Amino acid sequence: QVQLVESGGGLVQAGGSLRLSCAASGRTFSSYAMGWFRQAPGKEREFVAAIKAISKSGSRTYHADSVKGRFTISRDNAKMTVYLQMNSLKPEDTAVYYCAARASPNDYVPSSEYGYDYWGQGTQVTVSS
Repeated sequence: QVQLVESGGGLVQAGGSLRLSCAASGRTFSSYAMGWFRQAPGKEREFVAAIKAISKSGSRTYHADSVKGRFTISRDNAKMTVYLQMNSLKPEDTAVYYCAARASPNDYVPSSEYGYDYWGQGTQVTVSS
């Protein structure tokens, strides 16, 4: 069983920054693909970013087009934590942000929420104009 706990959300003005963290449990965290998704009121959950470790020192990352150049996903396997650095925030980034883990050891990194096995409770990010 994997538990995920997000933190770092809050209220920020447009143009500001936030860093979300997702602390994970589980002995094989380093092999998990990890993802961030978000869900705005009245909208479906959407992919934001994902990361998969490919070596002890390297990872492969993926970012949605809507956040490329502004958001960066990273991970610290020693701390069993994945991060989402969010810069140049816009009001349309307002949503509940969820961390997700894919427990399969293969290299596939899905952008669909159905490809992930475990989810955190979410953290609210609100960007004011």
